[in-house]
Amino acid sequence: MSRVRQPPLVTGISPNEGTSWTKVTIRGENLGTGPADLVGLSICGHNCLLTAEWMSASKIVCRVGPAKDDKGEIIVTTKSGGHGTSTVSFKLLKAEKIGILDQSAVWVDEMNYYDMRTDRYKGISPLSLRPSNPLGIDFDKGKVPLKDLEALFPGVSGEFTSENFSATWYLIENHSVTSFDQLRMAASNLKKQATKKNEGSLAYVKGGLSTFFEAQDALAAIHQRLESDGTERVEGSMTQRLENVLNRASDTADTLFQEVLGRKDKADSTRNALNVLQRFKFLFNLPLNIERNIQKGDYDVVINDYEKAKSLFSNTEVSVFKKVYAEVETRIGALRSLLLDKLLETPSTLHDQKRYIRYLSDLHASGDPAWQCISAQHKWILGLMQNCKEEFINYQRGELNTRTHTHTPLDLEGDPRPSAFSRIRDTAPLSKGGILHTPRHSTWHYETPQQVQFVEKLSDVVIGQLPNFWKLWISYVNGSLFSETGEKSGQVEKSKKNARQRQNDFKKMIEEVTHRLVKLVRGALLPSTLTELELKLYGGWENKTELTGPWLTQVIHTVRVIFEALVALEIPNDLLQVIQDLLLELRHHCLLVTLHHTVFINCLEQLSTKTDRDIDTSHMSVDLASPNLFSGIQEDFCPTLEQRLLIILSNCQYLEKHTFLNLAEHFEKHGFTGTEKITRVTVHAVKELDESLFDAYIERKSDPIVGSLEPGIYAGHFDWRDCSTPTGVRNYLKEALVNIITVHAEVFTVSKDLVPRVLTRIIEGVAEEMSRLMQCVSSFSKNGAIQARLEIDSLRDAVASYLSSESQ
Repeated sequence: MSRVRQPPLVTGISPNEGTSWTKVTIRGENLGTGPADLVGLSICGHNCLLTAEWMSASKIVCRVGPAKDDKGEIIVTTKSGGHGTSTVSFKLLKAEKIGILDQSAVWVDEMNYYDMRTDRYKGISPLSLRPSNPLGIDFDKGKVPLKDLEALFPGVSGEFTSENFSATWYLIENHSVTSFDQLRMAASNLKKQATKKNEGSLAYVKGGLSTFFEAQDALAAIHQRLESDGTERVEGSMTQRLENVLNRASDTADTLFQEVLGRKDKADSTRNALNVLQRFKFLFNLPLNIERNIQKGDYDVVINDYEKAKSLFSNTEVSVFKKVYAEVETRIGALRSLLLDKLLETPSTLHDQKRYIRYLSDLHASGDPAWQCISAQHKWILGLMQNCKEEFINYQRGELNTRTHTHTPLDLEGDPRPSAFSRIRDTAPLSKGGILHTPRHSTWHYETPQQVQFVEKLSDVVIGQLPNFWKLWISYVNGSLFSETGEKSGQVEKSKKNARQRQNDFKKMIEEVTHRLVKLVRGALLPSTLTELELKLYGGWENKTELTGPWLTQVIHTVRVIFEALVALEIPNDLLQVIQDLLLELRHHCLLVTLHHTVFINCLEQLSTKTDRDIDTSHMSVDLASPNLFSGIQEDFCPTLEQRLLIILSNCQYLEKHTFLNLAEHFEKHGFTGTEKITRVTVHAVKELDESLFDAYIERKSDPIVGSLEPGIYAGHFDWRDCSTPTGVRNYLKEALVNIITVHAEVFTVSKDLVPRVLTRIIEGVAEEMSRLMQCVSSFSKNGAIQARLEIDSLRDAVASYLSSESQ
């Protein structure tokens, strides 16, 4: 048995009031099972089924028709549920009618109509008001091919709106199978419709016949009066009066309708202007938007808006659009100038430089902004380097006015922020020849000579600025400075072409920077290597005191940091050759100064003027024991502290075995007396230095190896009393042997004479620790004893060449 459906019930409508053709949404219950089930829908007594759109059993969308009732219910009828009811009502608002002479802000266009199929109003032409099927008979197209019709009726058309309309073509194309009776009946109906239209047009004429009759009667009366008077004066007077009345009436009518038509024209022009402003508001608002976005720094938005306006209005012929677009171009020109000023501003970051270059490229700026930026940065770096020298020299002379110069050498040194030089210096990779740091006193800033401070500040300028300068050039070469817009417009290829042409110019810029760096350092430390003209530009240091070996070593380290930083940028070696030459000369100068200040030269000077009793050797061991004596000689082979210790140990051995003996023979050969005491004191000082350095090196190398034995033996909860059958030595012993081999390689690299001495001491420490660990074992299992014997014998056999009596 089928289930009985409940009748439809409307419980809501939105909106609940409106004019005709208002779109409403009806909600309720049991509003049908589908579009086919909905058979009736009335709002305020008007059938709205034609515009109804069934959405679901609880929702229907439709449009309110021109109902007669102002307020009424919403009734839904379905096949399944029958005639429904409503708990809500809809209020129909009447549209206000506007007469032809009434003032209105909007001119009523009678040619607009509402199309319910497309849900919008449309404007139609008079021709489109004609029916698409004037005969009212169903079409039967396709019986006769169109090509055959065109061949039969050349120069005519079957379209009834065409000037060359052919009725025969139309009938053959659309009604080739229609009977004659149907065509005759359709023609009769068409005539009746035409007659009705003509009668409708004559109705307006009939309504005005009374006016025509009254005018005719008035004219007849006037004519009769003129005939009765029979005088020309009266005739002329009456005729003139009548003419005046008619002219006034005509003028009044013209004035009245001119005012109406004028209001219509004004409304049309206003509406058209508003439509133009609304449609092209982007262009009209663009100048103001550009100004606002520039102030906010939203340059990307400005560029996007400009590209859009350029694509739409750059070639326009409309005068008002031309005027507004010209204002846009003026604002964009000002923006180009602003961005170029920001680009050439110094100092600036690499990120900002790339950003401004991209903006200028997207704005199609003239010239080559990227190369302009590179040139400006080059001049700025040279100026910074020269100003650095001038500031230090002026400070040295006491001529620097702190009120007009905010940067002084002491300010630069006392800046709590780490400089670019200090950051690179502290993180320089030792594997590539990192610098050897010498301990500095807490008052180093106040004790450091001005030339040393100058070189460090100069290095800070070069390391801080030259990398960004080089990276900007690399971006210019590979075209990464431009956005997608620049790539599409060919800016990337143009940039690469310009870069190839200017490669030599940029090479000269780098050469100028490196040569300026080298000459400034030479002017401060090696003035004798410069010409008189170069001394005027890069010299001027009044302090003639020669720097000591440690300070020269510090300068060498600083210059090497610069060199390593530039090499890391992959700058060609030929551009850095001048820095390498400077390093070589600085090392040579440092060696000469160091030897000048050593105890040997002082001793020779004393021996040439004093007797044996006058010689004071109490201070001779001080300079000799200083590591700075050797720090500037073998620095290319000193990447670690341990290797520095080995180098000094090697030097001490060489002094003891060769240098001192040669000096003693030299003294005896030239008749100097008292050399035994000098040799004894210096050899003793060297031996003390040797022992302290050797102990320090052994401590740094032996302790890690010895300390790893005990954790390695008992790794993984190993127990001598409960262990598996031995299969070989364990990993802890292998690791210890590898570490010993590493020490052997390190020592052998510096001095093979030190290998037996170092390895013998390290193996003694390992043997002592192994002995202690074995003695601490309370008992061994059979496997444990075999494992222990295996590991001890393996260690002994591996280091047999360096065993001493104690380690055996």
